[in-house]
Amino acid sequence: EKPGNVHHQLQKLLTELHKRTDAYELKIANRLYGEKTYQFLEQYLDNVKEFFLAHAESVDFQNAAEESEKKINSWVETQTNGKIKNLFPKKTLNSATILVLVNAVYFKGQWEKKFNKEYTKEGKFWLNKVLCVVNSILLSLGYVSLGICLAINLFQWPPDVQAKVLEIPYKGEDLSMIVLLPNEIDGLQKLEDKLTAEKLIEWTSSQNMSKRDVDLYLPRFKLEESYDLKDVLMAMGMVDVFSPQDADLSGMTGRRGLVVSKVLHKAFVEVTEEGAEAAAATGIVTGFTSTRYSIYEEFHCNHPFLFFIKQNKTNSILFFGRVSSP
Repeated sequence: EKPGNVHHQLQKLLTELHKRTDAYELKIANRLYGEKTYQFLEQYLDNVKEFFLAHAESVDFQNAAEESEKKINSWVETQTNGKIKNLFPKKTLNSATILVLVNAVYFKGQWEKKFNKEYTKEGKFWLNKVLCVVNSILLSLGYVSLGICLAINLFQWPPDVQAKVLEIPYKGEDLSMIVLLPNEIDGLQKLEDKLTAEKLIEWTSSQNMSKRDVDLYLPRFKLEESYDLKDVLMAMGMVDVFSPQDADLSGMTGRRGLVVSKVLHKAFVEVTEEGAEAAAATGIVTGFTSTRYSIYEEFHCNHPFLFFIKQNKTNSILFFGRVSSP
């Protein structure tokens, strides 16, 4: 609504997410590493600290790029409890590097109602209509109200969307995992094509969901992926900042000459009987322009699905991904 409002909203969000709690562990850490011979505006560094809760640190990229790279990777690994290693592959940073911005997120939480390990068994997970793999399937007790289930008969789904939504709360119920499960084994792509932020909010809104006793079959899964986001961001329209001719980062230094050269992201998520552990880190580099019977609703995640881990008060998605093969 007014200039600068987005920064205040991000400050408010980060402050909310940083609140201490015994129910789960959530760490969001931002840090800037700047070449020690390069002068950044004090106003910029103050704003970064105020709005993004980020600290700046001077390093020697010009004469000790490899050591600086190890130092940054070590910080990310520490912030994510060892789950994100080597965010920057060897020799990603060099003497031309001027500034590295790093964001690390770590979450570990227990389910509000844990799965009983005695009920975990092997089951089939269908990759498509032809191929399947055998994986450990977590089963909830039939008489336990595990979470919030949105059944098709409780919500008027559009005719072209065939899926179920389930919300599984973590301890304390500040955070939840949302599972979007297509009705058809090969229905994930169609669901993704229809999904928007607005639709996700609508589908998971309290007026469209109800507490139900659910027989939940959820696979154990562990995901770890690395991404180079430069092409993705450019495809989304973020073009100028990567261009030596058009990049204008003078708000950081008082003059032009900096350009973003890399944006790397690495994520880790693991789901078990106890709960979930997740971590993610993003690094931005700038440089010179140079078979069970039940009377309850059954929610059987035995084919590809989407999941989201969100903070309920702010409705902010912390992690999301696609489970195509656990």
